[in-house]
Amino acid sequence: MGALQQDLKFGLDDFMRWEAEQSERHEYINGEVFAMTGARDGHNTIAGNLFATLRSALRGSPCRAFIADMKLRIDAADAAFYPDVMVTCDTRDKTPDADLAKRHPTLIVEVLSESTAAYDRGLKFEYYRNIDSLKEYLLVEQDRRHADLFRKGKDGLWVLYASGPLDDVVLESVGVRLSMDLLFEDVFIPVAPSPSSI
Repeated sequence: MGALQQDLKFGLDDFMRWEAEQSERHEYINGEVFAMTGARDGHNTIAGNLFATLRSALRGSPCRAFIADMKLRIDAADAAFYPDVMVTCDTRDKTPDADLAKRHPTLIVEVLSESTAAYDRGLKFEYYRNIDSLKEYLLVEQDRRHADLFRKGKDGLWVLYASGPLDDVVLESVGVRLSMDLLFEDVFIPVAPSPSSI
């Protein structure tokens, strides 16, 4: 998320109309508009790998995967975002009214960067939890082979399932298993210095 656009302050419906005419992407939170910034190679590659895998796996099902250019509108949080990847299986997201923004995702994925990790894990997740249809929220690190999956239980509580370098990520909400090799295909991860070389 980029710098706040100080001169813009309006309602969510106004934002949606305004954003549809913009050449650059913006996110909206409670009357404030934020310009989106570009992403690193690893970020785009991970998001692309995930989108391609989900799109293929969900072919023929009622679910559809979307990548970063599709908006997510959250009326209950007075917010609109561009998740890195999301999946919706809801028929309400297939109507003409949902052409520019989805409202009922089952799965949301964010690829973490140093500048957004705390926000994606904290406040943004708080906004996302306002979505009744959301069952899983996946956070993928781009500088190491690690992912944190939050899954909503039948009791309404969110439980963390962490995946390390050799683990698969199991997305129960859409019936897809992701290997770390597939998720991080073509991603360069710098080798951290060993403690003895510091």
